[in-house]
Formats: sequence, structure tokens, C-alpha cells
Amino acid sequence: MLQTTHKGLSGTALKTIALVLMLMDHIHYFFEFTGCIPEWFSMLARLSAPLFLFCTVEGFAHTHDRKRYFFRIWCIGAGMAAVQFFMIYAKAFRRGDGFYPQNAIFQDFVLLCVIWQGIDWVRAKKYGKGIAAIAAVVGWPYLFVAVLGMFPQLMQRPIVSTVLAFVITSPVPMWTSITDGGWSYLVGGVLLYLLRNHRKAQVAVWALYSFLGDFVLVYLQLRGQPGFELSQMFTTYYEWFGVAAAVLMLAYNGMRGSGHKQLFYWFYPAHVYLLYGVSCLVYRLIA
Repeated sequence: MLQTTHKGLSGTALKTIALVLMLMDHIHYFFEFTGCIPEWFSMLARLSAPLFLFCTVEGFAHTHDRKRYFFRIWCIGAGMAAVQFFMIYAKAFRRGDGFYPQNAIFQDFVLLCVIWQGIDWVRAKKYGKGIAAIAAVVGWPYLFVAVLGMFPQLMQRPIVSTVLAFVITSPVPMWTSITDGGWSYLVGGVLLYLLRNHRKAQVAVWALYSFLGDFVLVYLQLRGQPGFELSQMFTTYYEWFGVAAAVLMLAYNGMRGSGHKQLFYWFYPAHVYLLYGVSCLVYRLIA
């Protein structure tokens, strides 16, 4: 049951809802080429990523061992990013039509955990450590570009350039290279964490930010294009549907729930590669 003995929804209930919606989204994502999966699978699933982000904020804030929490997320994120690296640069394991999964949300969580820890250090007046942690995430892409600017010959050496590309894709990701969520998702995570002790304000600010970025900004960018109609914001450019996750965030009762944390960690990579493998087989059959 998703309803707990306490009023509202527990963390486990929220993660279960997010998991089901994510599965629907990825069924559409991997099998869209068949023309058999309805678009509303992905429409409903826009709530999934915000819910997982919200639950990760709560998980990081309440865990008794942040190092272990971070390391688990880092391992999953780095492992999936390593597979993606070979798909991108070596074009290995790609489906017959060239498609490959770009599911790297754990890399977002890796970067956010560092920023969140930095925020807590600043709050504890450990300004040096806090600012350094936040600056490390924000400044890493600029530092990388600066180093390449000073030593351009590095990119002319195939082995060195490959190693550098792998480093910024997998073990030490940059917010500018995240392929799942992107910088706007990271900003949303920062807002949720900064206001986590003020639930109504937290959810309201996040919802407004998401609506402005995913609806208003997108609409302003598209409205001048030939053939664009407002109705397309409800049929094609529906990322903003995720704002509805605010309702479920407000229903959170602050309780952890029954757990099953290993399921939520490992279901993500397991179902991604299982669905992708099946989609490759289906593509071969119908191509």
C-alpha cells in the first residue's frame, strides 16, 4: 500500500510512485520506434525525475552516513557513465538505428551531493570547506577548459584526449556534460535543499522555477517558429508537466517508510539495460 499509517505519503511511497512512472517513461523511451507505446506514458512520467530529486534531497539530509550514501550513488553513476562513454565515442553496444541510452541521472545526484554538503558546511560556518565544495562543482568545467587552453597539445594526442574525455564523463563529471536533466535540474535540486526546512516555500519556489524554465522559457523560444502552436506545449513540449510533482511533494509526511533502499538504487541501472537489450532484439526482428 502506498498510504502509510501516518497522514500523507512516506518516502518509500513517493519513491515507489516515481519508480513506476520512470518505468513507464523508459518503456516509451526505448520502444518508441515501434509506434506501439502511447505518448501519455512519457507525459505522466514527467513527475518521476522531480520526485526522485525530492527523495534524494530528503535521503541525503537524513542519512547517518553521508560518505557511504555518496559513494553508492557515485559508483552507480560512474559505472553507467562508463558504459555510455563507450557507446558515445567507440559507438559500441548501439542499437541498429544508432540509438543508445542516455540515462545519467545519478551523475546529477553525484554533483548535487557535493553541493549540498558544501551548503551544510557553510551553514555550520565552515566557510572554507563549504565554498571549496561548491566551487569545485561549479568551476570544474571552466578549470578543465582553462587547462586545455594552456596545453592544447593534449587534445592532439589520441590516448590522452580519450582518457580526459572518459574522466569528465564518468568518475569526475561536469555539470556542462550531464546528459540527463542538465544544469536546470541541478539548480532545482539546490533550491529544494536550501528550503527543505520550509516545505510550502520549498515546493512553491521549486514549482515556480520549473514552470518558468520548462514552460515559459520554452514557449518564448518557440513561439516565433513557423508552424508552432500553443497546443504543442501540451502534446510535444510537455516537460513542464513535471510541475505537478509538487502535489506529491506536499503530501510527503516526513517518514522514511518501509525502506527497500537497495531496490531503488539498483532497479535504475538494471531496468535501463534490460529494456535496452530487449529493444535491441525487437529492433532486429522488425527492422
